[in-house]
Amino acid sequence: MENTAIEIVRDLQKAGHEAYLAGGCVRDRLRGVTPKDYDIATSARPDEILKLYPRGDTIGAHFGVILVRRGSHHFEIATFREDGTYTDGRHPESVTFSTSEADSRRRDFTINGMFYDPLGDRVIDHVGGEADLRAGLIRAIGVPLDRFEEDYLRLLRAVRFATLLDFEIEATTWSAMCSVADRIPRISPERIREELDRLWLSPSRLRGFDLLVASGLMQAILPEIIGLQGCEQPPQWHPEGDVFVHTRLMLSQLPAGASLPLVLSVLFHDIAKPATYTYDPEEDRIRFSGHDHIGAQMTEGILKRLRYSNAVITATASAVAHHMQFKDVRKMRTSTLKRFMARENFDDELELHRVDCAGSNRLFENYDFVVDKRHEFGAAQTPLLPPRFINGGDLIACGMMAGPAFGKILTEAQDLQLEGTLTSRDEALLWLDQRLAESQQ
Repeated sequence: MENTAIEIVRDLQKAGHEAYLAGGCVRDRLRGVTPKDYDIATSARPDEILKLYPRGDTIGAHFGVILVRRGSHHFEIATFREDGTYTDGRHPESVTFSTSEADSRRRDFTINGMFYDPLGDRVIDHVGGEADLRAGLIRAIGVPLDRFEEDYLRLLRAVRFATLLDFEIEATTWSAMCSVADRIPRISPERIREELDRLWLSPSRLRGFDLLVASGLMQAILPEIIGLQGCEQPPQWHPEGDVFVHTRLMLSQLPAGASLPLVLSVLFHDIAKPATYTYDPEEDRIRFSGHDHIGAQMTEGILKRLRYSNAVITATASAVAHHMQFKDVRKMRTSTLKRFMARENFDDELELHRVDCAGSNRLFENYDFVVDKRHEFGAAQTPLLPPRFINGGDLIACGMMAGPAFGKILTEAQDLQLEGTLTSRDEALLWLDQRLAESQQ
């Protein structure tokens, strides 16, 4: 991919234009990391780029951007430009084609404002990006407040780069971020969600979480998380502290490759505790009755607000709704336990329970019990929920009319099958005959 990008630079330079690799790919190359994509910046105007690449996509030509495809990869070739006035906190009203120096100064952070000439093997740095890269600093180019007011999404980008690169945010840049953090809702929910997801899927997600909180961005995007602060919990079960502290500890316990629904379920599993908090002075006990089911409803509302897919919403809300059931696993009938464990996203739900324990009382008995049962059930080499021995058709063949009794009998039969009492269809049909005979007596 890099060789193709260099060929494009070579083509542009041969045609008499200034052309360099630009932005994030330069930053990553200087860090010794293979870039995920390559952008090219050039003095060539869009019409001049199209002369060299007549099949280029002109979708961004208004902003001086031509998309060129080579095999399965695509490359953005952008004309050096200066941006006009930003009125929507996201996009400039107009652009003016300009020089490489002016182009670098319109960009967000110094580490993203460098160019690299692969033919001359030289970095073109008008903004001090190399020094900040060495120092591990995220610094806005020019006046930080101006950069953020041009595009409020840069607030989340600063957090993302600090998180993923393990960099510090320069003091003036940080101060500007905090001063306008409450304006992030002016950005579309979809763009906010995309930036948040990059944080949640990072192994360094806890640092991203802390930066969101400290900057005020969490209050502006997910005020429900800030609402967990100061919500006390029963000390015998939660010696770690309030619900916010508990949630943060759980984040720190997640594996690096945790799925998005798992991370979201950690964030929201106790989201309804402030709303359901009660204190019984006679028993000296704190309760959160129904916080799992109310929390699932709140979770669904929050994720819809951020325009998540139905699949993510369903998986996350289900985990929140079921997370309290793990306290009962050792008392469940085998059939109930198998149904509980057979749910589609149970792997994530089990991991949610593990980190719930790790972030509180560190009592893992129920977790260990389920893990042992998994091995036990797995040794049988049969699905947790195998095909039923009998079905509705069998009941109709016996003369039953459809109705409430249908489901009750089918559930009874499946319970006996899951518990090993019925081991074959023939046994199940005999049981059905006896069951129907008893019901008619």
